[in-house]
Amino acid sequence: MNTHPNLAAAANSVLVVVDIQTRLTAVMAEAEAVSQCVTVLLAAAQRLAVPVLATEQYPQGLGATEPALLAALPAQTPVLAKTGFSCCAAPGFMEALQVTGRKQVILVGLETHVCILQTALELLFMGYQVQVVADGVCSRDAEHKRFALKRLRQQGATITNYESVLFEWLRDAAHPEFKPLSRLLR
Repeated sequence: MNTHPNLAAAANSVLVVVDIQTRLTAVMAEAEAVSQCVTVLLAAAQRLAVPVLATEQYPQGLGATEPALLAALPAQTPVLAKTGFSCCAAPGFMEALQVTGRKQVILVGLETHVCILQTALELLFMGYQVQVVADGVCSRDAEHKRFALKRLRQQGATITNYESVLFEWLRDAAHPEFKPLSRLLR
Protein backbone atom coordinates (compact mmCIF):
# COMPACT_ATOMS: atom_id res chain seq x y z
CA MET A 1 0.00 0.00 0.00
CA ASN A 2 1.32 3.44 -0.89
CA THR A 3 1.15 6.01 1.88
CA HIS A 4 1.68 9.73 2.03
CA PRO A 5 5.43 10.50 2.06
CA ASN A 6 5.07 12.90 5.01
CA LEU A 7 3.84 10.20 7.35
CA ALA A 8 6.62 9.19 9.72
CA ALA A 9 7.70 5.63 9.00
CA ALA A 10 9.53 3.60 11.64
CA ALA A 11 11.59 1.91 8.92
CA ASN A 12 12.76 5.27 7.53
CA SER A 13 13.03 7.47 10.66
CA VAL A 14 15.86 8.56 12.90
CA LEU A 15 15.02 10.24 16.22
CA VAL A 16 17.46 13.04 17.10
CA VAL A 17 17.51 14.23 20.72
CA VAL A 18 19.07 17.70 20.74
CA ASP A 19 20.77 19.18 23.81
CA ILE A 20 18.34 18.23 26.59
CA GLN A 21 20.95 19.06 29.22
CA THR A 22 20.76 19.82 32.91
CA ARG A 23 21.71 23.50 32.83
CA LEU A 24 19.47 24.21 29.84
CA THR A 25 16.39 22.46 31.20
CA ALA A 26 16.77 24.34 34.49
CA VAL A 27 15.75 27.57 32.70
CA MET A 28 12.98 26.14 30.49
CA ALA A 29 9.37 26.39 31.66
CA GLU A 30 8.34 23.52 29.36
CA ALA A 31 11.31 21.24 30.14
CA GLU A 32 9.36 18.66 32.15
CA ALA A 33 6.63 18.33 29.50
CA VAL A 34 9.26 18.06 26.75
CA SER A 35 11.10 15.35 28.70
CA GLN A 36 7.88 13.35 29.07
CA CYS A 37 7.21 13.50 25.31
CA VAL A 38 10.80 12.56 24.51
CA THR A 39 10.72 9.66 26.97
CA VAL A 40 7.69 8.20 25.19
CA LEU A 41 9.36 8.61 21.78
CA LEU A 42 12.55 6.98 23.08
CA ALA A 43 10.59 3.97 24.34
CA ALA A 44 8.81 3.70 21.00
CA ALA A 45 12.06 4.08 19.07
CA GLN A 46 13.63 1.28 21.06
CA ARG A 47 10.68 -1.08 20.57
CA LEU A 48 10.33 -0.25 16.86
CA ALA A 49 14.07 -0.29 16.00
CA VAL A 50 14.20 3.41 15.14
CA PRO A 51 17.80 4.61 15.48
CA VAL A 52 18.46 7.43 17.93
CA LEU A 53 21.19 10.07 17.88
CA ALA A 54 21.75 12.52 20.73
CA THR A 55 23.78 15.70 21.04
CA GLU A 56 25.07 17.84 23.87
CA GLN A 57 25.86 21.53 23.37
CA TYR A 58 29.17 22.38 25.08
CA PRO A 59 28.68 19.78 27.85
CA GLN A 60 31.59 21.17 29.89
CA GLY A 61 29.53 24.30 30.50
CA LEU A 62 25.92 23.15 30.10
CA GLY A 63 26.15 19.74 31.70
CA ALA A 64 25.30 16.30 30.40
CA THR A 65 22.00 15.06 29.01
CA GLU A 66 19.28 14.91 31.68
CA PRO A 67 19.92 11.69 33.64
CA ALA A 68 16.41 10.24 33.09
CA LEU A 69 16.70 10.75 29.33
CA LEU A 70 20.25 9.44 29.26
CA ALA A 71 18.99 6.28 30.95
CA ALA A 72 16.16 6.01 28.40
CA LEU A 73 18.49 6.17 25.37
CA PRO A 74 18.97 2.83 23.61
CA ALA A 75 22.35 1.32 24.57
CA GLN A 76 23.98 1.93 21.19
CA THR A 77 22.97 5.61 20.97
CA PRO A 78 25.87 7.92 20.20
CA VAL A 79 25.86 11.06 22.36
CA LEU A 80 27.83 13.64 20.40
CA ALA A 81 29.34 16.76 21.94
CA LYS A 82 29.18 19.93 19.87
CA THR A 83 29.90 23.62 19.98
CA GLY A 84 28.18 24.53 16.71
CA PHE A 85 24.47 25.13 17.06
CA SER A 86 23.44 22.81 14.24
CA CYS A 87 23.80 19.12 15.02
CA CYS A 88 25.18 18.76 11.50
CA ALA A 89 28.37 20.47 12.75
CA ALA A 90 28.91 17.94 15.56
CA PRO A 91 31.88 15.68 14.85
CA GLY A 92 30.49 12.33 13.74
CA PHE A 93 26.85 13.41 13.49
CA MET A 94 26.46 13.35 9.71
CA GLU A 95 28.39 10.08 9.47
CA ALA A 96 26.15 8.48 12.12
CA LEU A 97 23.04 9.76 10.33
CA GLN A 98 24.20 8.54 6.93
CA VAL A 99 25.05 5.07 8.28
CA THR A 100 21.36 4.59 9.16
CA GLY A 101 20.39 4.95 5.50
CA ARG A 102 17.20 6.70 6.61
CA LYS A 103 15.86 9.97 5.23
CA GLN A 104 13.27 11.06 7.82
CA VAL A 105 14.67 12.95 10.80
CA ILE A 106 12.43 13.47 13.81
CA LEU A 107 13.80 16.34 15.94
CA VAL A 108 13.18 16.89 19.65
CA GLY A 109 15.08 19.00 22.17
CA LEU A 110 16.36 22.47 22.95
CA GLU A 111 16.20 25.30 21.96
CA THR A 112 13.68 25.51 19.17
CA HIS A 113 14.87 28.83 17.76
CA VAL A 114 18.57 27.97 17.87
CA CYS A 115 19.78 24.37 17.62
CA ILE A 116 16.53 22.79 16.39
CA LEU A 117 16.03 25.50 13.76
CA GLN A 118 19.59 25.42 12.45
CA THR A 119 19.72 21.61 12.39
CA ALA A 120 16.38 21.35 10.60
CA LEU A 121 17.26 23.92 7.95
CA GLU A 122 20.60 22.27 7.19
CA LEU A 123 19.03 18.80 7.00
CA LEU A 124 16.29 20.10 4.68
CA PHE A 125 18.96 21.63 2.46
CA MET A 126 20.71 18.23 2.32
CA GLY A 127 17.52 16.51 1.18
CA TYR A 128 16.29 15.00 4.42
CA GLN A 129 12.63 15.04 5.36
CA VAL A 130 12.46 16.81 8.72
CA GLN A 131 9.71 16.58 11.30
CA VAL A 132 9.90 18.83 14.35
CA VAL A 133 7.91 17.57 17.32
CA ALA A 134 6.25 20.75 18.63
CA ASP A 135 5.55 19.35 22.10
CA GLY A 136 9.03 17.81 22.17
CA VAL A 137 10.89 21.10 21.73
CA CYS A 138 11.06 24.33 23.70
CA SER A 139 12.80 27.67 24.10
CA ARG A 140 13.25 29.89 27.13
CA ASP A 141 10.86 32.36 25.50
CA ALA A 142 7.59 30.93 24.14
CA GLU A 143 7.54 33.57 21.38
CA HIS A 144 10.93 32.40 20.13
CA LYS A 145 9.57 28.86 19.86
CA ARG A 146 6.45 30.06 18.08
CA PHE A 147 8.40 32.07 15.49
CA ALA A 148 10.89 29.24 14.96
CA LEU A 149 8.11 26.71 14.29
CA LYS A 150 6.44 29.13 11.89
CA ARG A 151 9.72 29.69 10.05
CA LEU A 152 10.44 25.95 9.91
CA ARG A 153 6.99 25.25 8.47
CA GLN A 154 7.60 27.94 5.81
CA GLN A 155 10.91 26.29 4.92
CA GLY A 156 9.37 22.84 4.43
CA ALA A 157 9.70 21.09 7.79
CA THR A 158 6.70 19.17 9.05
CA ILE A 159 5.52 20.37 12.46
CA THR A 160 4.00 17.48 14.36
CA ASN A 161 3.46 16.18 17.89
CA TYR A 162 4.76 13.16 19.73
CA GLU A 163 1.50 11.18 19.62
CA SER A 164 1.26 11.65 15.85
CA VAL A 165 4.81 10.36 15.42
CA LEU A 166 4.10 7.37 17.66
CA PHE A 167 0.90 6.39 15.83
CA GLU A 168 2.45 6.99 12.41
CA TRP A 169 5.33 4.68 13.37
CA LEU A 170 2.77 2.05 14.40
CA ARG A 171 0.35 2.66 11.48
CA ASP A 172 -2.17 0.06 12.69
CA ALA A 173 -3.82 -1.02 15.95
CA ALA A 174 -2.96 -4.58 14.90
CA HIS A 175 0.77 -3.79 15.21
CA PRO A 176 2.27 -6.06 17.89
CA GLU A 177 3.68 -3.03 19.74
CA PHE A 178 0.40 -1.06 19.70
CA LYS A 179 -0.84 -2.07 23.16
CA PRO A 180 2.43 -1.66 25.06
CA LEU A 181 3.20 1.67 23.40
CA SER A 182 -0.32 3.09 23.65
CA ARG A 183 -0.13 2.44 27.43
CA LEU A 184 2.66 5.02 27.59
CA LEU A 185 0.13 7.72 26.65
CA ARG A 186 -2.03 7.27 29.75
